[in-house]
Amino acid sequence: MFGTMKSGASAYAKVGVETGVMAASPHTLIVMLFDGAVTAVRSALVHMKSGNIAEKGKAVSKAIQIIENGLRASLDKKAGGQIGENLDALYEYMQQRLLVANLQNQPEILEEVAGLLNELREAWNAIGVPGGTPVNAPASAPVAAFAGA
Repeated sequence: MFGTMKSGASAYAKVGVETGVMAASPHTLIVMLFDGAVTAVRSALVHMKSGNIAEKGKAVSKAIQIIENGLRASLDKKAGGQIGENLDALYEYMQQRLLVANLQNQPEILEEVAGLLNELREAWNAIGVPGGTPVNAPASAPVAAFAGA
């Protein structure tokens, strides 16, 4: 008759995420994509180290999907120029590295990709909202490289 505590918490968390996405600015959505990708890579690392192959594969796949269908898809290479092209190439590189890490069980590659994602996230955060202040972390990257931001 009633769901488990875990399913209730999961539903609550999902509503919180959906509400956050609907209320977020384009800039904040990019930060959320970086956060999701880093979380997925870190999860893959934990599962790799514990020998949980199925969950490792799911986490790597999730990270690749976020990079491909979120970060790469949001790039506007025309408006972003060379920086947009460079970001696209970096995202492609990260996707390839994730595949290699998954196939060859190489945690150091997962750590490399997590580091790259964190650096980009910090740079994106440093930009802040145009005319506003940084969302919460330091560095820099042009807003024009991302569509709608």
